[in-house]
Amino acid sequence: MKAVANTPVRGWRDRVFSAAVFFFVSVFILLVLVLIVTDALYVDRKAVATVLSSKFILHALWMSIWTSLLTTLIAIVFAVPMGYALSRFRFPGHVVADAIVDLPIVFPPLVVGLTLLVFFSQTALGRWIQEDLGLEFVFQPKGIVLCQFLSAASFAIRSAKTAFDDVDRRYENVALTLGCTQWGGFRRVSLPLARNGIIAGGILTWARAFGLFGPLMIFVGSFRGRTEVLSTTIFLEQSVGNLEVALAIALLLIFIALIAVTAIRLVGGSALVRL
Repeated sequence: MKAVANTPVRGWRDRVFSAAVFFFVSVFILLVLVLIVTDALYVDRKAVATVLSSKFILHALWMSIWTSLLTTLIAIVFAVPMGYALSRFRFPGHVVADAIVDLPIVFPPLVVGLTLLVFFSQTALGRWIQEDLGLEFVFQPKGIVLCQFLSAASFAIRSAKTAFDDVDRRYENVALTLGCTQWGGFRRVSLPLARNGIIAGGILTWARAFGLFGPLMIFVGSFRGRTEVLSTTIFLEQSVGNLEVALAIALLLIFIALIAVTAIRLVGGSALVRL
């Protein structure tokens, strides 16, 4: 008796289907690559030299780095307990809370800047925070971090929840039966197993914060040497006709985004599938 082959039989319909699927993949990837190459070919050496030597652009780069890193740190501090709570506990309003976490992801980023501006300039509580407590956010570097946090923290929280969802609760239950407290089960079991997903969410949050534009223009503006970041520098350079310089900065942001996405795939891309 002849052994039955395990390989599937592929007819002409299967080949047509595969070709059609890869056609869409190829077209999309080609479109993205063509646009990036076009930008790269438009940039000249003078524009690159300007980006590397301008004290304003270097200051904007430094502002982008430290504000986005601080934002990411704060976001992770919120994301770990929030992600664990949304994953492990069911409480009144759980569905609403879960939806509100995703809200900043889906509404236009400009809404964040406009809402913050109205809150701090038009409400009694906002004016009390700025005037009486001395915590000024409008047109201040602290406002950059606040904008970035409200716009990007949801990615860290959602990623942390997804990572904790992927951890089998039976592991924690076993730890509890062996004498661990709930805190001990969280610290010794769930958190280490969810680590890669949390790190991936932190990288995604950092990339989002680093390239944020719209809310910053409304809430903190783009004052050179004060509240200017790389994303707003692109707008300023383009608005005065320095298109080559703007594109050079844009390519830098694209390169950073590529590194961030690659890092996410390496450390915990599977945890972000359900974002």
